[in-house]
Amino acid sequence: MIQAQNVSKTFKVHLKAPGLKGSLKALFRRSWQTKQALKEISLSVKAGEIVGLLGANGAGKTTLVKILAGILYPNSGHVRVLDHDPWQRKDEFRRQISLIMGQKQQLWWDLPAADCFLLLREIYRIPPTAYQRDLEYLAETLGVTNLLTTQIRRLSLGERMKMELIAALLHQPRIVFLDEPTIGLDITAQRAIRSFILQYRQTHNPAMILTSHYMEDIRNLCKRIVILRKGEVVYDGLLSHVIDEFATAKIVSARLDPDRITEVASLEISGKRGEVLESTPELFRVKVPKDRAMECSRGILERLPVVDLNIEDEDVGSIIEAIQRAE
Repeated sequence: MIQAQNVSKTFKVHLKAPGLKGSLKALFRRSWQTKQALKEISLSVKAGEIVGLLGANGAGKTTLVKILAGILYPNSGHVRVLDHDPWQRKDEFRRQISLIMGQKQQLWWDLPAADCFLLLREIYRIPPTAYQRDLEYLAETLGVTNLLTTQIRRLSLGERMKMELIAALLHQPRIVFLDEPTIGLDITAQRAIRSFILQYRQTHNPAMILTSHYMEDIRNLCKRIVILRKGEVVYDGLLSHVIDEFATAKIVSARLDPDRITEVASLEISGKRGEVLESTPELFRVKVPKDRAMECSRGILERLPVVDLNIEDEDVGSIIEAIQRAE
C-alpha cells in the first residue's frame, strides 16, 4: 500500500548572524545552508500493519510522514501510496488517507464536534447512512457520545484528541498517519487511545504509520519499527528483534529480607558484579553483561538474603536511544 524508494529531501535554511549588526546585514545579503532532512530512504508498509517510526528530534520522522501524505514532495526518489503519487493531491487519493497530528487540530474551536463532523461528511461525500453508523460506532468506542454537542474549546485535551480521531476516521481511510497522537495526554487518555487504535486496526485493516516519543505507544501498538538517525534508516525490523540484536546487558533484580541485609555485603556485590542501579535494604538491582548474568545471580544468592530474584532484558527504550545516538 505504501512504497517509498530512495527518497531524499533537502531544505534551504537561512543563517542569521547574532546581534543587531547581523540582523541588518541579513536584510541585504542573506546566507543560506542546505540541510538534508532525508537521505535515500526506502520503506514499504502493507495493509493491517502499524509501523513505528522512531528517531530523535530532527531525525526526519515528520518530514517523511508529510511526504507520504502529499504535504511535501521529495527532491529525489519514488513514492507510491495506494498507487498514487501523493504530492499530486488528487481527491481520490486524499479520500483514502488520514493524517492525525497530536500538536495540530483540524476541528473548529468554537463549534461543537457534531457540527464539525457534519461539515466533514460533506467534504468527503460520505453517504448519510454510513456517516451515522460510523459516527455512532466511533463515539461509543471512544466513550464520547455525550460530548458530541459540546464546543471543542470546552473539552479536555484527552476528549479533544478523541474527537480528532473521530474526525480523521469518519471516511474510513485505508492509510492512517499518526504523528504523536498521545502527546500531552494523561496516562488514562493514552491507554484509551491505544486501545482504540488497536481495535480500529483489527476491524478496518488500514496501513498505519505511527511516530511517537512515548515507548508505551510503540510497545503496545507496533510489532515493526523503523529508526531514523539524521535522515537515514538505521534499523527496520521487528521490535522484538531489537533486544536480541542490540542489547548488551541484563538487569538482575533481587528482593531482599531487610532484617538480614548488611551494608558490607551489598558493597562487595556492587564492586565485583556490575553497575549498581539500586541498592536498598529491600531491593538490589545491578546491570551486567549478558554473558555474566548467571554468574552475577549466583553471587547475589550466595552473599545476600534473597527473597525473590529476577533477570530481565534492558529496557527497549534505552536500547533504541543508544541506536539513535549511534552507540
